Amino acid sequence: MPKYRDDIRNIAIIAHVDHGKTSLVDVLLKQSHVFRENQEVGELILDRNALEREKGITILAKNTAVEYRGHKINIIDTPGHADFSGEVERVLNMAEGCLLLIDSVDGPMPQTRFVLKQALDKKLKPIVVITKMDRPTRRIKEVLAMTQDLFLELATEDSQLDYPVIYSTSRGGYATTDPDAVGADLVPLFECILKNIPPPEIEEGPLQLLVSNLDYSTHKGRIAIGRIHRGSISPRDSVVVIDKHGEDHRYSVNEVFTHMGLGRLEVERAEAGDIVAVTGMEDVSIGDTIASPEQPEALPGITIGEPTVKMTFGVNTSPFGGREGKYCTSRQLRARLYRELETNISLRVEDTDSPDVFLVSGRGELHLSILIETMRREGYELELSKPEAITKTVGGKVMEPMESLTVDTVDECIGDLTEMLAKRKGRMTNMHHDDMGNVRMEYHIPTRGLIGFRSGFLTTTRGRGVMNTLFLNYEPWQGEIGTTRSGVLIAAQAGTAVTYGLNNAQARGLTFIDPMTEVYEGMIVGLHARGSDLVVNVCKEKKMTNIRSSTSDIALKLTTPVKMSLEESLDFIEDDELVEVTPKNIRLRKKLLSAHDRKRAGRGGPEEADE
Repeated sequence: MPKYRDDIRNIAIIAHVDHGKTSLVDVLLKQSHVFRENQEVGELILDRNALEREKGITILAKNTAVEYRGHKINIIDTPGHADFSGEVERVLNMAEGCLLLIDSVDGPMPQTRFVLKQALDKKLKPIVVITKMDRPTRRIKEVLAMTQDLFLELATEDSQLDYPVIYSTSRGGYATTDPDAVGADLVPLFECILKNIPPPEIEEGPLQLLVSNLDYSTHKGRIAIGRIHRGSISPRDSVVVIDKHGEDHRYSVNEVFTHMGLGRLEVERAEAGDIVAVTGMEDVSIGDTIASPEQPEALPGITIGEPTVKMTFGVNTSPFGGREGKYCTSRQLRARLYRELETNISLRVEDTDSPDVFLVSGRGELHLSILIETMRREGYELELSKPEAITKTVGGKVMEPMESLTVDTVDECIGDLTEMLAKRKGRMTNMHHDDMGNVRMEYHIPTRGLIGFRSGFLTTTRGRGVMNTLFLNYEPWQGEIGTTRSGVLIAAQAGTAVTYGLNNAQARGLTFIDPMTEVYEGMIVGLHARGSDLVVNVCKEKKMTNIRSSTSDIALKLTTPVKMSLEESLDFIEDDELVEVTPKNIRLRKKLLSAHDRKRAGRGGPEEADE
C-alpha cells in the first residue's frame, strides 16, 4: 500500500493574467496569521521584483507556505502571461493539485487553456475558483458553462471532470461554495484544499529531489529549490547532482530550508513531500536531480516548449557607446546572457559569426523585453535588432509559429481591427457580442503578424481594448506581410538638437526627442509623414541678421515629442534599424549610420535630404 504525508498539501495557483492569483495569495497569507497583527505588508506581497510592481504582472514563479489546522499548505504562485509560461511548466511538478482561477466576467481565456492542459497532463487535482465575485457584471452561469466545456475538451481521464467550485473575492477576503452568498473569510477554500487535494505520496528509498527553481544569495551562493520525491535530506549530507547529460557531481549539503510565509525556515531534516531550498551545490541547474550517492537515480527532466521569437543582442556600436553603461564589452554581455540561461530555461542563446553579436530566442516580445530591461537596470549597454518569428523546415515546407489572439473591445472598433488583422494574415475563428456594446474576437494569426501590432492596437482602440495571445502550433508559411509603417526622420549630423531645427523637422512629421538632446548621424529622431526616409538637421540654428538676433522668435511652439517604451521601440523598428539601450536612454538608429553608406547598400529605399 502506498504511504502518504497527510500533514502537507502542495498546490500551484494557475490562471490567465490578471485573474487574481497574487491577490488571492495575499489573502491566504494574511488570514493564516503568518504576519504580526500590526505588520504593514501592503498588496501583491509576492511581487517583490521592481519590474513586476511596475508592469502589474507576475514574472517569476514563487514559493510560499501557510498553516491551517495543523496542516502545512505549500503554495506556488505562477505567472499568468503567455510569454512566461515556461515558469509554469517547470514548477507544476512540485504540486499534487492546483487552484484554477477564472474571472467571473472574462471566463476562461487563452492562457487558462494552456495552464489547465499542463496541470491535467501532470495529473494534478484541480479546484476551480471563480474570482472577483464582487464585480456587478459577473456572469456565473456562462462562466461555469465555458469552464465545463474547457474541461471536457482537455481532460484525459473521467476523474478530472469531477472538480469542486469555490467562489471568492480577494477584495472582500472571503470564499464560499454558494455564488449568491457573501462569506466571512477563506475557511471554505482552506477546507476544500484539505478535502480535495491529495497529500504527497511517499516512495520508499534513498534521496531523490528534482531542482525546479534556483535562487542566489551573496552569502550562501546558489540555492536549489525543489520537491523531495523520495528519501530525506539534512545539512552535511553527501549528495550527487545528476545533470542533464547524466554526469554525476558530488557535493556536501550546507543548509536545508523550508518555506513559511515570506521567509525560509532552516531545518535539520526534510522528508519526501517537502518543498525545500538547499545550499552547497554551486553548479546545480534547473532540471538536475539531487540524489543519494548510494543509489544515484535521475528523475525525468523538465520539458519546456520551444521559443517562438528571436532577435540579436549586440555590443553598443553607436558614437555614444560606453558613455552611460557600466558593462559595455562583448565578454561582459556574453557572460550575462549565458548566466541568464541558468534560471530562465525558456531562453536560448547562441553565438554568431560576429564575436560582438548574440542570437537570443524566447517565448515572445515581452519575455525578451523583460530580460533587456533587467540588464539595462544592471548597467549594461546593448543594441537590439527587430524581433523575428522562428521558422523551421518540415518535409521541405517552411513552417512558422501560429498564435491564438483574443481581442476584447467595443463594437465601433471592429472594422479597423478586422482590417489590421487581415493585413497581418489573421483568420477570425469566433466573435461574440454582449448586450452592452462589447465584443470578443478570436483569431489564429502568425507570430510575425503580432510583432508591432500592440502599439497599433492601442492607438486604434484608444485604450478601450485588451488583447491576449497564446502559442498554438507550427503551420505552413502564411505568405508575406507588408509593412504599414511610414519612413523615419534621420539626424544628418552629430550635435545637440535645438528648437529651430526641431520645428523644421516637425513640419515633415512627428519627432521623438526634446530640445537639448544630443544626437549623432544616423540616429532616428522622428517619424516621416511619407513612406520614404528623410535626413533632417535637428541641430540647425537660426542665423543672426542685421535686423534680428539668432535668439529672436525663441518662443517657437513645439509639438510634444512621441516617447516610446522599450516594447514600443522594438515593435517600431524595421530590418535595417536597431534599438540602442543604455541605463539612461533608449535610442533608435539605422544600422548603417552614414547616409552615404546607406545609399551604397541600398537599405531602406531612397532617402531625401531636408534642405
